[in-house]
Amino acid sequence: MILRNSLLVLAIGASLALTACQREPSPSGDTGDASTSSQAAPQDETADAFIARVNAELKAMYPELTAAQWLSSTYITDDSQLLAAKANEKFLTSLNSWIEQSKKFEGQQMSPQTARAITLLKLGTAMPAPKDPVKLAELTRIATRMEGMYGSGSYCRTAGDSKSCRQLGELEDVLRNDRDYGAQLEAWQGWHTISQPMRDDYQRFVALVNEGAKELGYADAGEMWRSGYDMSPAELSAETDRLWGQVKPLYEQLHCYTRTRLEAQYPGRGSVDGLLPAHLLGNMWQQDWGNLWDVLAPYSEQEAGADLDVTAALERRYQSDLNARLAKENALIDTDRRVEVVREAQLEDARRMTRQAEEFYTSLGMPKLPDSYWQKTQFIKPRDRDVVCHASAWDMNMGGEDGKSPDVRTKMCIKPNEEDFTTIYHELGHVYYYLAYNDQPPLFQGGAHDGFHEAIGDTIVLAMTPGYLQSIGLVGAQQPSREALINSQMRMALAKVSFLPFGLMIDRWRWGVFDGSITPENYNAAWWELKAKYQGVAPVTPRGEEFFDPGAKYHVPGNTPYTRYFLSHVLQFQFYKSLCEAAGFQGPLYECTFAGNRAAGEKFWSMLSKGNSQPWQQTMTELTGGEQMDASAVLEYFAPLQEWLKQQNEGKTCGWQASASAPAAPAAPDAPAAPVTPAAPGPGEDAPASRS
Repeated sequence: MILRNSLLVLAIGASLALTACQREPSPSGDTGDASTSSQAAPQDETADAFIARVNAELKAMYPELTAAQWLSSTYITDDSQLLAAKANEKFLTSLNSWIEQSKKFEGQQMSPQTARAITLLKLGTAMPAPKDPVKLAELTRIATRMEGMYGSGSYCRTAGDSKSCRQLGELEDVLRNDRDYGAQLEAWQGWHTISQPMRDDYQRFVALVNEGAKELGYADAGEMWRSGYDMSPAELSAETDRLWGQVKPLYEQLHCYTRTRLEAQYPGRGSVDGLLPAHLLGNMWQQDWGNLWDVLAPYSEQEAGADLDVTAALERRYQSDLNARLAKENALIDTDRRVEVVREAQLEDARRMTRQAEEFYTSLGMPKLPDSYWQKTQFIKPRDRDVVCHASAWDMNMGGEDGKSPDVRTKMCIKPNEEDFTTIYHELGHVYYYLAYNDQPPLFQGGAHDGFHEAIGDTIVLAMTPGYLQSIGLVGAQQPSREALINSQMRMALAKVSFLPFGLMIDRWRWGVFDGSITPENYNAAWWELKAKYQGVAPVTPRGEEFFDPGAKYHVPGNTPYTRYFLSHVLQFQFYKSLCEAAGFQGPLYECTFAGNRAAGEKFWSMLSKGNSQPWQQTMTELTGGEQMDASAVLEYFAPLQEWLKQQNEGKTCGWQASASAPAAPAAPDAPAAPVTPAAPGPGEDAPASRS
């Protein structure tokens, strides 16, 4: 998700964002008083000197900024949230000051690089803050509090005198592994209770960021978000519609096939008037259907002559290591020591999965991860505290200049399954982007646009072909056959194609919230209308306005723009095709892996090193030969599967009516009336898996 993870999504360029998949860190920490956190502008300062000063001040404050945010994400306490909120407050005060100072250069002659830097400065946060210091402080408190609610959220139930609580990871395990209809429904509904208390905070958050955006000259925060793509907000909206039109027929075929399989698995309960039940897709947000492989696999392992069950292989490997560790212990090992041994095995397994991902990047000629990465990364969920498990990548110090070594990290709660395994490759894509552009000035340390940042690691994931997985020992020998090809394509489509409409709808919801066309009284209804329209997904029980289901997705309380993830799912296929060509690959696109190819790696690294120093169209042209985003490579890649799906769906009534989106249900009689306030920002989602 690659999110992308901080609530306040700082995104100067796109790099202050700590991914993805991504998570983007909220601005954090500064050393001075909020009122004096940036230097006063010298009287005779030129535009070039101004940008040089801003770059220096930004880089100086950045380590404290990110340290406060890292702490609030990995040690969720009232104290850490206070520190993060104050750090965010100080940073946003500095940002507002820089933006105000930049106004005196409007209309002046300056170098193109300086003009670009000033433009990026104005777009330097996804959370534009009001100038009023009281409101700015309120905004940072709300943002930090919502992220804390998400990170510490748990669903509890009482049976007799006992109370049991489960957090997101445990509830996700139910959706991943348990095919019992009722158990899945309870897990899905349970997680969605954690966001109900966020509703009032989110309304106020929307009002405050809209006020900040208007002070910067934008109609609302959504328009500001859409302005960061070297094109007008209207052009960006039209571009995403065009790209969705290219891939929608493929998604509709996958949807139709999935509905047929679910109806066979759950007779009479496998669809909701033609829409897919939200709790039956193996993923809390229905963005990745890969966990339904046991239900949706086109052919059995025997029929295909190939085993693609990566999760089973990872689990076997972990269990074998754990058993070996336990065998070395005394036969009378006590419970505490056994817990320690299990934790040691979990940590080593997570590190081993990460080392395999690192080896792919280094095989392309990219550098090894710094030693500090292995020392400071959060690989698994701690036992003693609440953390934000949403996977994210972090650049802590904009290292690479002044003799500093880069401090890059990832934050995950890794388990031995395919979803987490591919998420690691995704998150390291952000990390290697950081390392490549660390020599750029701070204001240019970002992706060419934010969709680029999300696409890097997923381009690598596309190259994780069955042949590659066999080479690292996660699947057995592959016997070429039509059945094996369709299985392989389906495995990838359940992650990539299923995600496409989800990547659009989150920001479509937020854009409406920000511009006021979606009012607080209709937050939840509008959410499910959009999920029905784009995804063809519906809840099986009423979801009235007493719920706040958008808040159950990290990127909403975390304020991480999401359109980047939709764009990344188009870009990654373009990047993949270009790198395959650079590697000299001959054959069907879906068979290409460029692992170990230095020519492809050199071309990739060259693109990464440009950061956000030039319009993305120029960067795109240098890598792919064209400056337009285009989904034709998606269709080329999945051509065999699309033809197969059409054959499977022949004679069936495919498609759905969005009006069937959700069972009608009035708001609970005792639900508090939501105060009417302006709307908030919005993009759309999570890079595959839990990136996002």
